[in-house]
This record gives sequence, C-alpha cells and structure tokens, in this order.
Amino acid sequence: VDMQLDPAGDDLPLMANTSHILVKHYVLDLDVDFESQVIEGTIVLFLEDGDRFKKQNRSVEEACQSESNKGCKLGMPEPCHVPVTNARTFSSEMEYNDCAICSKGEKDTSDKDGNHDNQEHAAGISSSKRCCDTGNHGSEEFLLVLDCCDLSVLKVEEVDVAAVPGMEKFTRSPELTVVSEELRNQIVRELVTLPANRWREQLDYYARCSQAAGCGELLFDTDTWSLQIRKTGAQTATDFPHAIRIWYKTKPEGRSVTWTSDQSGRPCVYTVGSPVNNRALFPCQEPPVAMSTWQATVRAAASFVVLMSGENSAKPTQLWEGCSSWYYYVTMPMPASTFTIAVGCWTEVKMEPCSSGDPATETPFSPSEADFRHVGVCSHMEYPCRFQNASATTQQIIPHRVFAPVCLTGACQETLLQLIPPCLSAAHSVLGTHPFSRLDVLIVPANFPSLGMASPHIMFLSQSILTGGSHLCGTRLCHEIAHAWFGLALGARDWTEEWLSEGFASHLEDVFWAAAQQLAPREAREQQELRACLRWRRLQDEMQSSPAEMQVLRPNKDKTGHTSDSGASVIKHGLNPEKIFMQVHYLKGYFLLRFLAERLGDETYFSFLRKFVHAFHGQLILSQDFLQMLLENVPEEKRLELSVENIYQDWLESSGIPKVTKWIRVNRRPRKRKRREREAVFEKLLPDQLVLLLEHLLEQKTLSHRTLRSLQRTYQLQDQDAEVRHRWCELIVKHKFTKAYESVERFLQEDQAMGVYLYGELMVSEDARQQQLARRCFERTREQMDRSSAQVVADMLF
Repeated sequence: VDMQLDPAGDDLPLMANTSHILVKHYVLDLDVDFESQVIEGTIVLFLEDGDRFKKQNRSVEEACQSESNKGCKLGMPEPCHVPVTNARTFSSEMEYNDCAICSKGEKDTSDKDGNHDNQEHAAGISSSKRCCDTGNHGSEEFLLVLDCCDLSVLKVEEVDVAAVPGMEKFTRSPELTVVSEELRNQIVRELVTLPANRWREQLDYYARCSQAAGCGELLFDTDTWSLQIRKTGAQTATDFPHAIRIWYKTKPEGRSVTWTSDQSGRPCVYTVGSPVNNRALFPCQEPPVAMSTWQATVRAAASFVVLMSGENSAKPTQLWEGCSSWYYYVTMPMPASTFTIAVGCWTEVKMEPCSSGDPATETPFSPSEADFRHVGVCSHMEYPCRFQNASATTQQIIPHRVFAPVCLTGACQETLLQLIPPCLSAAHSVLGTHPFSRLDVLIVPANFPSLGMASPHIMFLSQSILTGGSHLCGTRLCHEIAHAWFGLALGARDWTEEWLSEGFASHLEDVFWAAAQQLAPREAREQQELRACLRWRRLQDEMQSSPAEMQVLRPNKDKTGHTSDSGASVIKHGLNPEKIFMQVHYLKGYFLLRFLAERLGDETYFSFLRKFVHAFHGQLILSQDFLQMLLENVPEEKRLELSVENIYQDWLESSGIPKVTKWIRVNRRPRKRKRREREAVFEKLLPDQLVLLLEHLLEQKTLSHRTLRSLQRTYQLQDQDAEVRHRWCELIVKHKFTKAYESVERFLQEDQAMGVYLYGELMVSEDARQQQLARRCFERTREQMDRSSAQVVADMLF
C-alpha cells in the first residue's frame, strides 16, 4: 500500500486489500465470557478473488444503465435455524472450554497475539515485513490483508471444504478424486455464487463448511491496524485459499465493544458504534465496498439474551444446564461495519394484556417463495430482496420486538412500544417497501454516547428518549427508522460523505413524525418550520465552534470514492474524538435536502425519492448518484439554475453555511391569532417551543433566580424531555442557580449521550463549586463512560 499514516494523527486507515480479494460471507462461532470480559472463538471467511467480482460489478453497473433488463425473481428469506450447537473444530494442540462463560478464571490481561512472528508493527499503512505482494502480480506470495486491531489472533488455517459430504455437486467433476487447492477454491466459488432462491441451502453449506477440519496452517502477521495472512507458494489471489478459519479472542480494552452494567446493575456487552467499527470484534474487511453476508452462533450463560443484526428472531437453544446458544443470519450483503451485537440480561417488553393496542400492530407476515410476484427491476447484486416480493412491498408495519433492562420496562410500555407501529407505518407511506424484514429495539446502557444507532434488523436507543412525553422518543425513533433506507439499504461508498446517511435521516425524521402523528398539512408545516429554526440555530453555533475543514460535506472533492490500487484508503479525522459530537453532516445535509424539496415541491421531491430508493437499494452511492438522478428526473421549469456543480460548490465542498433564507420569512410573518387567556397560551408549550424559549433566554446576560424559579414551576422543567432539560441545565449553570444544581448532576449521570457539552460549560464558568460538581460527576461515571466521551471530558477537566 502506497500511503503512510502519522501515528499521532486522527485519521482512520482502512487496510483491507479489497481490490484483489473480497470476503463474501462470514461464519462466526463465539463464546461470551463476562468473567474475563473476552469474546473468543473462530471466524470462517469465504473469499472471492478479484477477477470474478470485478466482472460481477461490471454487470451490475450495466444493469443500472439498462431499463430493459429483467428483474431478478427472488424468494424471501424465512426464519431458518441451522443446527450449529458447537460449530468449532479444535486442533489437537489447543484446549478450550466449550462455553467459556460457564468456567471461572482470572481476567486475561495477556497481550500475546500467538502469531508466528510475534512482533507488533508501528502504526501506519505498510506492507508486511516479509514484503509479500498484496496484489496478484509479481513473483512474491499473495497477502490477504484484513482490518484488525485490539485482537489476539491465535491461529489461522485453511478449511477443507472438499471433505464436507455433498460438496461434489459444486465441482465440475462428478467425483472428488484428487483434492487440490484448485478444487477447494472451485467449490467456494460455486457456493458463494449460488442463486438467491437457494439461500437456505447456501446458509446450510456455509455452516457445514465452517465445521470442516483444517487442512494446513497459514502464516500471519499482525500490526496496529491489520492482520496479514499468506500461504507459502500462493502467488495470486486466485491461488490463495478461498475458505480460511481464524482463531482469535477480543481484549477487554478493545474499542469495538463496551463491557459495562445496565441500568439494573447486570453485566452486558454491546457494539458501541466505535470509530474503529468492528475490527476489534472480528478480523474483517472494513471498506464499505466489501459487501458481505454473515451467520453467527453465540454462546452465553442461560440468563443472558443475545441480540444481533439478523433476519431471524432468534430463540435460545440450551446446550447444557446454564449455557445457551443463539443463531442469527443475514442474506442481504452489507458492509461489515454494520454488524451489531448486544448481550445482556434484557427483558422483552410487551403490551400489557389490558391495553387494546392498535390492530395494525399485529401484522402477520410469513414470506415464502410462493409470495413472489415480479414487482420491478433491481440493480444490485443478487440476494433475496424484499423489493421483489409483492407481500413485502405492501407490509406497512414489520414485526418488531422491544428489549430493555427490567427497571425500564414500564417506561418502554408507556411511550416507546406505542410509537413503533405508527412510525413504521409513516415511513412506509413516505418511502415504500421496508428494506428489512423485522426490527429489534434495545434500550442500551446509560454510557451509550448518542441518542440512537441503527443497524440491520436492530436499533439501539438511549434511555434519555424515554422521559418527558412522546416527542423526543418519536422523533428519534423516526430518525433511526429512516436509516433503514439511508445508511443501510443505501450506503455511502465513501465514508467521508456522511451526509448521505445523516442528512437524509434528519430530513426524513420530521416527515415521518408528522405522518405518524397524523397532523393536518398546516400543522405539519408549522412543526417542521419550528424544527428547522432550531436546527438553524444549532448549525450557526457549530460553524462558530468547529474548524473549517470539519464543516465540509465532501472533503475529498474529485477524489471522493477513490482508493489505492489495493483498495486501502484513509478516512480523514476518522479517529478524532470530537467528531462524534459534531452535527455538521446532519445539519448541512438536512438544509440541502430541505432546500431541494422546497425548490421542487414536496410531491415531486418525495416521488423522486421513492424512485431513487428503488433504483439504488442494496448498493453504495456517492453524492453525484443522487444529484444527477434528481436533476434528470425533475421538470425543466423546476430545475432553474440548479446543477450538480453548483450544489457541490455551494453545499458540499465549502465550509460555512450557504445562503438559505426562504424558510426564515415564514417565521417573520406569523399568522395572526385571536388572543386567548395569557396563562393558557404560555403554560402549554410543545417541547420544541420550550427549547426555543430557553435558547432565547440563554441569550440574556442576566436572569434573576426568581425568574428561574418561576420558569421551573410553570413548565415543570425537571420533568421535560432531555432536549428541554439540557437547555434548562445550561440556564442553571450560566446563572449559577445553585438550588437546581441537583438537576445538572442528574443530567450528567443519566443523560450521558447529551452531557459532554455541559461539562465544558461548568468548567469555563471558572466557578469553584461548578467545577467541583463537574469533577465529582466525572469521577462517578468515567469508568463506565464511552471512551471517546471520557477522553473529551478529561481534556476539559484536567
């Protein structure tokens, strides 16, 4: 790879040589051990070499350009349970407990990687010390490079897929006489390219192959950011083994997962949406172009529930007393960064028997191949696609479950559980087919660093959305639901174009929420204007407090989407701990889409958006894909002076805020209303109105404590949602309202997803009591706090 990293910098390297070889499928077989805070086991990778997948990519691009191509007639996935109770094959020299959590032991603090060279490299994108070739040319050995950090890799071996009964059907010869590398690779090539309507059979063979014996250890190296694997004599990707097994274990300090306690004090572990993504959970290909499927068997103590990105609603299988196994699978190719897991003593939250829920919540849907009718043309690589199933396209509410710590089940029943059906239905009314067949929603521990995170088939939500009524819960739920389309079904090909995910989700959350509330058009417009006003104020603040280079939505400009010859690349500022607190991609992206929707008219814009989703789901996109198709599909009279180049220049490739004034004039010309009783007008403010009121009050230099007491009493501010309480805490800090310091303290502990900014306010005040409060709260929470948040807060405090 021809790039070097500054070890002290904040760029994130994507090391995998995806231009030469791609992982098509992962089979994970893992034990979760809370005693040692380690996840260990094996991962089997099924690979496809470059020449083959480049041909496939070309054919997909041709399909995109040709409207006359026939759509793939695919069946829908059904829940299927491959019986993998203990899928591991052990080498004779290694001894393991079948279920690590069931045995007791000291925490393993060993840093030994167990690799053949037993040396760690300095940070940076470099070739192996053996100077192996990562490409498929030259005379040196081919090197498979995987993204990997904070892992102990114990052993890597080739898998003897030819030894699996029934695999002869995947060879050109009727009998397996001479087993060779070429024959094993031929079997894998046939297996990974099975047509989509044979997905059940394919999953079954993946599982069986993953349990096959090894047929030779492979040499490997690890450095700070990668795992490099080679086979003596294999000079090209075509010669390299196409099925390999990696034995590894995570480290307690690994950055991909967080070991913590839930709100009921029970241990849990979950993927936290780390800047390093999943490379500290399993060795993988991180670049988004590496679209793969997966299946996973996870064992844990019987008291734990395992939730994961998976199409099936898994149920536990008891292996022996005190130990259970969970199995999940995904048949839609996705980037490895979208894989999510959460293991804890979660309780499934259900409607109370006495409540008569909306009948629409019960939407029985059991897809089968018989349901299939041709619906339209899909341009993605072949997989069992919901857009190709007539029953799925009309399903307004997908099956869903809610999980939470036992102490929060009541709060979930009151708000969250009731909101999911109308929000799902609203999303379907705007965008059409739900890309995923089901949804699990989990209320994650208090240390979760944001209000929500969406992954395939599973969504994490912060406990902060459960208080103060339905508004914050509903809007955040709508935001994460929107990511099913923008961020997951349609992903950014270049991670620097984050606005393609967050800008769309921010814009769609308002539209979904208005539809979920069944607001009249005028009410919906007023609600959206108010939210636009709040976002505008936030964007202005962000522009003043952030570096100019972090305000650019398309920082790589003409080089967006480019990688090195091997496929490796660098994400600028990808490891900057402050980046996760920046909203610029959300806000500037939102205002660009709002601008386009206003210019074209809602009917034209959302009609186009449905067309765009249908054309590009299951694929990776760049800004130009969206903008070019948009301008091609709008009438000439509405296009005016809009062009891709103008939008790049004004919105995507410059810092600061473009001129956006159209929506402001609505706020300057309020509709006249008849005067009502003063108290009634002021006491019944909506959450967004309260936020705006408090933000205006924050601009006042002085407010008396009497005024603050009156505010608190009139609006019951301590009981409002987290957005309102955050502004209330800012007022308390600014005006040193000591009698309400308890509210600030509670916010910093219970609303960690939003509390980082408050630490800064407490410290800049230079008030000894406030600084003492900040340090006291940090000392209580720092051990459990998200790593990036803790780093940022520590920099403020010390």
